Amino acid sequence: MEDCYKILGVRHDATAAEIKRAYRKKAKQFHPDATQKESSEEFRRLVAAYEILSDARQRNIFDESYYMRHTSGRRSSADSFDYRKWLSARNDEESRAKLIFFDLMHDREDDAVAEFKRMCMNHASFRLSNWFTREDFMDFGFILSEELVLRQEYYDAVILLGQIIQMEYSYQYFRLFFPEVKELARHVLRNDIEGSVSDELAIDAWEQALDLRFGKHDDIFFLQKMAAAYERIGDPRTARICREEALRLEQ
Repeated sequence: MEDCYKILGVRHDATAAEIKRAYRKKAKQFHPDATQKESSEEFRRLVAAYEILSDARQRNIFDESYYMRHTSGRRSSADSFDYRKWLSARNDEESRAKLIFFDLMHDREDDAVAEFKRMCMNHASFRLSNWFTREDFMDFGFILSEELVLRQEYYDAVILLGQIIQMEYSYQYFRLFFPEVKELARHVLRNDIEGSVSDELAIDAWEQALDLRFGKHDDIFFLQKMAAAYERIGDPRTARICREEALRLEQ
């Protein structure tokens, strides 16, 4: 049995977020669609390693049956400098943004989501993308979006996903994994937004979705949903405009 951690290029104490990011990066190198070759041995090994390490039960079995016999044990997390404590003591937006991604990468997903929600609520201009490279923001922003969806924080998830999708349109990074990003946003917009937030926020999410290139049928759906929401909040004029635009697209 091969060392799954070595194949993915991560430490043996890597978090789920780090494993997922490493897999996406390497898959873009070895995937047949990217290399224009038949499925390579490297790609098959990569997929097999990821399937093991991305499943908690399989990863535990792997650690017990193989990895612990080939190493001296897990690396101590003790450190002379507590980076998280240092970030937590600071109130500037850069430090709070870095704290969110630090927690996301160190099995503190609940803390990461809570801090992200707090910053968005208290700082209208707060954007994680201001403080990271494009690649880091897109990788960990997508993982954070998944965590938000799991906690039914649908509006924050689709706004974050929208930022990532627009970045991908301006410069391809996700490439092979981009359909996964779009499908998550599409699913939430079609199935979860309505009823989970106010009509005003739902309208805002659907309006932004019209710029994300989901396609004509989805745009018609969003416009119809917007029309119904505008009716509920007492704006029949805008509701009529939305319906007329939906009808135009249907022709």
